[in-house]
Amino acid sequence: MNREAGKKIRAVIVDDEELARQVLREFLGAHPEIELVAECANGFEAVKSVTELKPDLLFLDIQMPKLDGFEVLELIGNDLRVIFVTAFDSYAIKAFEVHAVDYLLKPFGADRFEAALNRAKERLSGKSPHTEMPPADLAAAARPPSQYLDRIAVRDGTRVFIIPVAKLDYVEAQDDYVALATEGKKHLKQQTISSLESALDPSRFLRIHRSYIVNLERVVKVEPYAKDTHVAVLTNGTQLPVSRSGYARLRAFLDR
Repeated sequence: MNREAGKKIRAVIVDDEELARQVLREFLGAHPEIELVAECANGFEAVKSVTELKPDLLFLDIQMPKLDGFEVLELIGNDLRVIFVTAFDSYAIKAFEVHAVDYLLKPFGADRFEAALNRAKERLSGKSPHTEMPPADLAAAARPPSQYLDRIAVRDGTRVFIIPVAKLDYVEAQDDYVALATEGKKHLKQQTISSLESALDPSRFLRIHRSYIVNLERVVKVEPYAKDTHVAVLTNGTQLPVSRSGYARLRAFLDR
């Protein structure tokens, strides 16, 4: 992301604590080259502001109500630079450190802020090479191996939907997206089915086909469909294709 000379850097602050936003606002006040275009107190506001305003730089808290920083990052994509501002000093910081511009561990001083901002400017100018990772994969990298999703956040324009995984019927791969089927509706999310599969509890969700993951609680029976093929019939009558390897895994679960 190269920037035109003299063009201001548009920034958004996201933090549920007013004092934290105030500190960042004061530090940014010393930089006329930065234009603060929005402040957000929660993740829903963040997704809406970033989608509408398309800033260059985001100061993003991790622990927030409604949507946490990881979910916000998944929903907004890779089109801006992110500096995490958080008191959350554990596995997530290490996972994100190499992908985000920087992180500021609360409480931080002016010198640490200046260092992070300088790194952001280098990234925005294109002088600092870096490797981007898909947002959903970033979130997966930050999750401990034994911790699985209990909800999935999906963006539709500026609106955000939260889908509890307990209400998820199945997942269908659609090119670079997955369709999440829940309560008679489908929500599209930009994510690979493989990365979502790794984030779901394998005791509750099973990959029955290269294009389908099913909530095992929804499966009522498995029926033959054609030669050497089967379909899984769900509680709502939906029929999903089952591959040969998927059938073996599904039978192993149903025969328990």
